[in-house]
Amino acid sequence: MSDSTSFDTDVLIVGAGPAGLALACALADAGIHSHVLEQAPRDSLVAPPEDGRDIALTHRARRILTQLGLWERLPADEIAPLRAAQVTNGESPMVLPFDGRADGHEQLGWLVPNHRIREACFAGASARAERVTITGDARVTALDRDASGASVTLASGQRLRAPLVIAADSRFSTVRRMAGIGARMLDFGRTAIVARMRHELEHDGTAHECFLHGHTLAMLPMAGRQSSAVWTVTSDGAAALMAAPEAEFADKVDAAFGHRLGRLELAGQRHAYPLVAVYAQRFCAERFALIGDAAVGMHPVTAHGYNFGLYGIEVLAAELAKSRADGRDLGDARALQAYADEHRRVTLPIYLGTNLVVKLFTTDTAPAQLAREAIVRVTNWVPPIKSAVTRQLTGDRLKTPWGDLKAPPLPQLPALPKLPKLPPLSDLLR
Repeated sequence: MSDSTSFDTDVLIVGAGPAGLALACALADAGIHSHVLEQAPRDSLVAPPEDGRDIALTHRARRILTQLGLWERLPADEIAPLRAAQVTNGESPMVLPFDGRADGHEQLGWLVPNHRIREACFAGASARAERVTITGDARVTALDRDASGASVTLASGQRLRAPLVIAADSRFSTVRRMAGIGARMLDFGRTAIVARMRHELEHDGTAHECFLHGHTLAMLPMAGRQSSAVWTVTSDGAAALMAAPEAEFADKVDAAFGHRLGRLELAGQRHAYPLVAVYAQRFCAERFALIGDAAVGMHPVTAHGYNFGLYGIEVLAAELAKSRADGRDLGDARALQAYADEHRRVTLPIYLGTNLVVKLFTTDTAPAQLAREAIVRVTNWVPPIKSAVTRQLTGDRLKTPWGDLKAPPLPQLPALPKLPKLPPLSDLLR
């Protein structure tokens, strides 16, 4: 065990986003002190500006936030239940519906503005001031690690030392690079334009994911008669949509959505985010770990981004608490590797599957269109597949769709429609 007298804190966390701050809360509740370093001014964390992003939270994510006392800090009138979701493919009349009630829940999850989550996490961490220190204007310029501890050097010249350093500084993490950890990056060549829209008709808590020709439009139900439009377009066409007059932009969204919510109008500013998925080659190294987007940065289509961050926080905090209870070093490699193994087990299949779905559903060749229609039809006609997807959306632990040997046999399934033979996957994604 390392000499604690040489340390400034138990854990250094780089990045005061919602992942880094939630981790600080979880560690504080386990009796572990942390120092959160943020390169932006500390005052900017108190009341983060609206950024257009709305986060879909699963049942597991809500449970974690509740245990940390963060859910109660969210404005109740800005939490919107996500009761159902519908997926459509181009001009096809086939709709792929998902409903939380099919999995024993009243809703699939909840939608909350990102800046409200950031605000709640900062307030929660600040309320634990006896075990959480938050420093702004703290840009990390160097990371050093050895068998006895880890240290970071700030742009100011200050040097801080702890048994463990955790990077939570975005999917383009500079500290991850300092630790010598690479990452797979998949640039989709597309930009998501997000904007809050008002509409005439009720959305009934239903999210819509519309895979259109050349672009994708998601309409996420928010509080009141408002929805968050997430319009994914090729990056070379994003500037024109961002510059279009408000009424023209609203009309374009309305037309793309098929006028299903009545007349639309902008209810906030537009924001543009280039889409790049990231998966770190490792989630831990000597006295070092990655959480949040620094570990896994997801494409937003499956809404797993911040949920994965919270899942990782739950596991890592539990492993570090166990190390502390057993009298072990907080930088103990066994605890870090246990976290890394579990987080990879949970995230990697969904990360790879999401990227495959995005690639397939945004490729407009005839074979890809045929494959998309086949996927929608098969998922609709085979209840176990649909049930498995629903469990992922709600955040429940995925069980085998067919249950165990004691489960009653499945009812007779209707015959599937005959589909033409599909070409190899490599041809579909060209």
